[in-house]
Amino acid sequence: MSINIAHLLARAARLHPQRPALARGVRLLANYAELGARVARLAGGLAARLQPNDRVALVMKNCPAYLELMFACWHAGLVVVPINAKLHPKELEFILADCGARLCFASGDLYPALAELAVAGMEQVVDVDGPAYAQLGDAAPISVAASGADDAAWLFYTSGTTGRPKGVTLTMRNLMAALLNYFSDVDNIAPGDAIIHAAPMSHGSGFYMLPHVAHGGLNVVPESGGFDPAEIYELLQVHRGVTMFAAPTMVKRLVDHPGAADSSGLKTIVYGGGPMYVADCQAALARLGCKLVQIYGQGESPMTITCLDKAMHADTAHPRYAQRLASVGHAFTGVEVRVADADDNPLPTGEIGEILVRGDTVMAGYWNNPAASAETLRNGWLHTGDVGSLDEDGFLTLKDRSKDVIISGGSNIYPREVEEVLLRHPALSEVSVVGQADAEWGEIVVAFIVARGAAPESAELDALCLANIARFKRPKRYVVVDALPKNNTGKVLKTQLRELLA
Repeated sequence: MSINIAHLLARAARLHPQRPALARGVRLLANYAELGARVARLAGGLAARLQPNDRVALVMKNCPAYLELMFACWHAGLVVVPINAKLHPKELEFILADCGARLCFASGDLYPALAELAVAGMEQVVDVDGPAYAQLGDAAPISVAASGADDAAWLFYTSGTTGRPKGVTLTMRNLMAALLNYFSDVDNIAPGDAIIHAAPMSHGSGFYMLPHVAHGGLNVVPESGGFDPAEIYELLQVHRGVTMFAAPTMVKRLVDHPGAADSSGLKTIVYGGGPMYVADCQAALARLGCKLVQIYGQGESPMTITCLDKAMHADTAHPRYAQRLASVGHAFTGVEVRVADADDNPLPTGEIGEILVRGDTVMAGYWNNPAASAETLRNGWLHTGDVGSLDEDGFLTLKDRSKDVIISGGSNIYPREVEEVLLRHPALSEVSVVGQADAEWGEIVVAFIVARGAAPESAELDALCLANIARFKRPKRYVVVDALPKNNTGKVLKTQLRELLA
């Protein structure tokens, strides 16, 4: 049976042809009839060049073409690979080669660097602001391809403790299950509602295109292509029933924006991707009203592990309200969450262990990485690498991240990746990278370094990082120490390093 996710757009075009579908800022670009027709033509252009299940990479800042291309890929039976546009060209080159991308689409400012990459098997890098993209949209339209429930639909590249990106394989079944979870646990979407894509469309905001297209909502890409509090408040004066996906740091910036900005056009903020401090959450409720929904997920089960809905944010009379506000909510409908010991045995209420997940939202595995897939999906459960506890009502509280991931501004940063780059410097003998709490970014990157003699200047280490990894992963501080604290097996005790920072 075909459950191609592209049918969502085709259905919306039939049922709601005149509803606004896509806008840039306040400018309407297409209704659903027009968007559906354009996507069918783009799909025809893609199908003429590629084979079913070929991978198509998107390296773009937020722009209207993002939505068009994602649905055009699915419409043509292809696998879409949205990639973080902030990555370094060397990181992009690895991902493009690993997924075997046949085509790569890039927004104008990112196109020159990508066009210089030599990736085996990749036919072309297409500038979405150039004539090649315009010509693709002039092709004859095609029908939606027949895709099976277990066919790959979206490769989401994440990183692990090894520092090597891994492609999370999300199937048509995964996407459909996550879509239904949105309606069952997060929110409904009514005629006239909109979503503002201020967070990256390569991640959570792009994921939430699906329910908004399914119910004929308007997808709005800010003119800036990103998040600017003043711009968001201006858009809220024009668009109504607005939903946004936002990292906690974005919510805080909205709340702290000066002046009496009107937020009446805002319907829902779904936040996740990092810790939301209780005080910040209460400030947001006071400023914006009861419009908050928290989700906890990861690339391997995107946006769909636990949820703290609006009613729970509003239930101040509950005897455990403060504890619930500090939690990440309860399991989504149809998703099982377990806190387990080292042997995957469930732990009693209140005890701390690794968070395990299973359900139709969990990935099929890592792209071309059976060993990592077997390890992460062993015994039929997704092993998140996160540590937490469940209370008597099934509410999950995160305690720590066993993988030591740093979440800065909603972006995941993996210490091993940064450490390996810094250790290329001949003057450094040891490096350990940890996160430090930060009021603006959630966490910042701090590198503890052990030098062989005189420690190099920070500017020299910055230059090394900027030549090899994305700017947002570069340490904000370098702390010179005589030695790194270690246990009796030689493992660096990052807990002690965090305590030093605290």
